[in-house]
Amino acid sequence: MRVDLKEIIDQLKLERDVLKNGGYGRSVRTPQKPTKLFRDSVTCLNFGETAKQHPCYECLLWEWVPADCQGEDLPCHFIPLNEQGDSIASLEDSGDREEAEKALLGWLDSVIGHLEAELAHESGDQAIGSAGDRELG
Repeated sequence: MRVDLKEIIDQLKLERDVLKNGGYGRSVRTPQKPTKLFRDSVTCLNFGETAKQHPCYECLLWEWVPADCQGEDLPCHFIPLNEQGDSIASLEDSGDREEAEKALLGWLDSVIGHLEAELAHESGDQAIGSAGDRELG
């Protein structure tokens, strides 16, 4: 099922807001367990589930997951976040959660900007197409 571009942008903005506002702090229910970027966010299809109820390929982030990482338990953690190819997985494996959050914020800003430009372009194309369909006279 394809989600429309506006909805993707809104979900990514929500994710960005969660991250900017410290939403990835420790869970109230399980404070001893560290939270996982993306997986413990309201934007995750499996948010609040103890086990995955929805396959990750249904997620809006799937299109950015490299093909060779789609079989991972958390494929979204392998999305390249910058030109160096850093991912949540690689940055957290090196013990740098703060850098992972910073790189994720940069990626979200970049993707949101690209998608908003694409949406504006599509909206412009639709307006031109609509004008061409009108009868003059």
